This record gives sequence, structure tokens and C-alpha cells, in this order.
Amino acid sequence: MKIIGINGSPRKEWNTATLIKKALEGADSVGAETELIDLYDLEYKGCKSCFACKTKGSKSYGRCNVNDDLTPVFERIEEVDAVILGSPIYFGVVTGEMRSFMERMIFPYFTYTNPPKTLFPNKINSAFIYTMNIPEEMIDDYGYKNMFESNKQLLTLLFGSSEAFMSYDTYQFKDYSKVVCERFDPEHKAKHRDKQFPIDKEEAFKLGVRMIENQK
Repeated sequence: MKIIGINGSPRKEWNTATLIKKALEGADSVGAETELIDLYDLEYKGCKSCFACKTKGSKSYGRCNVNDDLTPVFERIEEVDAVILGSPIYFGVVTGEMRSFMERMIFPYFTYTNPPKTLFPNKINSAFIYTMNIPEEMIDDYGYKNMFESNKQLLTLLFGSSEAFMSYDTYQFKDYSKVVCERFDPEHKAKHRDKQFPIDKEEAFKLGVRMIENQK
């Protein structure tokens, strides 16, 4: 069994990366081979609308035609049993790197048929880990639920199943005294981090276990 974690955060040791790593640890604990990919280490851009993936007779039909650092990543994703995406929320959506990655990963496999179907060769488990600065009770105000649900629908259609994991009210800075952030209470943030983030890590670990166990 193999599982890949895709880190869409520029930070390799902070909230999003930590939770992806915990999920991979969970998968490893039940015998899975794991791999972590940091998108910010790769050179690529989003979909360029060449439509080679949709062109009749194209060698790239159902596959992205662009050859760059994402090409071997997509090849490895076709060989795994589960995939975890992870991203912080920036201005109500995932990071630009994650969005570009999703465009390139998802669009080639979707057919322009009615109804649309997926050309992805396997049925695998997928999950999306989101981290965000706002508390859970504010996500309706900011419209996050629509984004969560949209991504879940896309990944379910692509891979066959998907679930979402949210970590709210995360600790954003290593030292709040060094930044201008009067909107946030550093004491509250620290207390929430100390109380809730260990729970989030435990739940992420369980997520990794579940993704592999459900695939067996």
C-alpha cells in the first residue's frame, strides 16, 4: 500500500505540514509506504488551456501534456492507494500553488461528456487537510464551506472517495510580538494551540490509518 501527501503550504514545519506528516505516520503505522511532496519546491504553473488532454487522437488524451516538475508527481499518484492534499487557507481559498496543482491534476482526467466521468485509472482514497486562522464558528461568514464542499466533490468524482479535515484557529506566527496583528489575541492563540492542536494531530494520525485500512 502506498500513500502520497501533497503539502500546498510554503512552510515545511508548520500547521499544514505537521498535520500531513501525522496522517502519513498513521498510514505508516498500518504498513503503508509513504511519501511527502512540498509543492513550493517544484517549478510549474497552472493549466494553460492547451486542451491536449481533450483532443481526439492526442497522445495526451486524459493526461496533462505539459512536461515539468509535476509530471513525475502525477505518474506516482496513479500508482498509489491513497493521496492527501493539504493547504492553509489564504483569502478564503487554498494557496496558489495548490490551486494550480489541482487544475493540472484534475482537469485532464475529467471528460467533457454528459454526465462527466473520470479517466483516472484506479479507485483510491483521498483527503484534504485544511488549516486556517479563523475559528470554526466564522467559516459560514467567510464562505469556506462552499469551497470545502466543492473540492470534496471534485476529488470524489476524480478518485472515487474523499473526506475533509479542518484545523481551525491555528497559531500563525512563532512570535506574535514581532508582527502587527492587533486583530488577534496572542494569549488566546497560544492557549488554543496548546489545547486543540495536539487533538488535531491525533485526528490526522487516525485519518491516515483510516485511509489505508479502508483501501484494503
